[in-house]
Amino acid sequence: MERQQDYVLRTVEERGVRTVQLWFTDVLGVPKVYDITPAELENALEEGMTFDGSAIDGFSRTQESDVLGKPDPTTFSLLPWRMGETAVARIFCDVKNLDGSPFEGDPRQVLRRALDRAHAKGFQFYAAPELEWFYFESGDPTLPLRPLDAGSYFDLTVADKGWELRRRTVHALEDMGIPVEYSHHEDALSQHEIDLRYTDALSMADTVMTVRQVTKEIAQREGVYASFMPKPLVGVQGSGMHTHFSLFEGDTNAFVDKGDDSGLSKVAKSFIAGLLRHAPEITAVTNQTVNSYKRLIQGYEAPTYVCWARNNRSALVRVPLAKRDESTRIEYRSPDPACNPYLAFACVLGAGLKGIEEGYELPAESASNIYEMTNEERAAEGIRSLPSSLAEAVDLMEESELVAEILGEHVFEWFLRNKRDEFAAYKSAISQFELDRYLPRL
Repeated sequence: MERQQDYVLRTVEERGVRTVQLWFTDVLGVPKVYDITPAELENALEEGMTFDGSAIDGFSRTQESDVLGKPDPTTFSLLPWRMGETAVARIFCDVKNLDGSPFEGDPRQVLRRALDRAHAKGFQFYAAPELEWFYFESGDPTLPLRPLDAGSYFDLTVADKGWELRRRTVHALEDMGIPVEYSHHEDALSQHEIDLRYTDALSMADTVMTVRQVTKEIAQREGVYASFMPKPLVGVQGSGMHTHFSLFEGDTNAFVDKGDDSGLSKVAKSFIAGLLRHAPEITAVTNQTVNSYKRLIQGYEAPTYVCWARNNRSALVRVPLAKRDESTRIEYRSPDPACNPYLAFACVLGAGLKGIEEGYELPAESASNIYEMTNEERAAEGIRSLPSSLAEAVDLMEESELVAEILGEHVFEWFLRNKRDEFAAYKSAISQFELDRYLPRL
């Protein structure tokens, strides 16, 4: 860590950095930042920087407002879109209490706790998300949404502005040391996707926050709006964040068993079983907005039923074909890119570890297209549904001892209150659908 701090201080001096941004998120995953000068950086790295936590959603109460932002020097990076201007760098922060202990409301600390629990069992937890988003001509909600292109899945287009923005986004991420596996046009018009290369879950949660910020920044500089809203358009699929997960023991993939017919170890099977059993109660975290449930409906490639399969994209948990043993993984298909990745990854890991600890048995694989099955057929196979609304998801979360343990009392209680308020506001709002349908004839 000392060497990393020295590298940060040396780079700031050599590259003429004039501003260092300290990044963190609130409980909902909204990015927050405060700027310091290079003169303050060494002190910040050593002792942290005090700020008013009562101004941040889900953080401190007024009477206990001050907290510390402690920069994590391993996350240092120059912001590539600032290269032609005065150099700016960013560092992610852990938020701590004034005595140096972890602050209970910090989402990064929630994930750290979950990872510590995995480490105590000898596991490292890895993640690789596929982030989807839309480009629109404007982000003004009072104006009609106008997509930039009419492309579809994997389309090769000529002089397409969306492709150019996506290309520049990938290059910017690579300049920041973030490896991208590949990118492409998604199914809906003006919908795009970036698939990130595997890394440890904490680094990946930081990366998800960075990708969202970089994507929006580069789009805005061209007068375009990039949106990670799960379902902005009617009649086309929404944006998901299918995420691939695996556990390693040292250099060995703990999900692999060459002697098993499925190739999956007992650890893998119990992890999947835990994820399936607890999926409904963690859905409020992986899909945290009212709009998220407009995506989780049949007919648009999003999962709605709790089951697993090897090569069945209607399943909630998919086990992709692995080209080599170390690539064996699971794909969890319900999360969307509006989630807080720190909390979402912590909940997925917590559910999987619960399955391992309790020795959950993996249900039979769902080989059929679940969408084409009748309700009776699904019930006969024990296939449950995911929550169909934020209100239902929050009710299930509130009853979950597991989610309360994973998030901790502070985050758990604040998250529930916030989401109940969001749904209450949604229920009282009058939508355009209601006006179009009822006003002319009632």
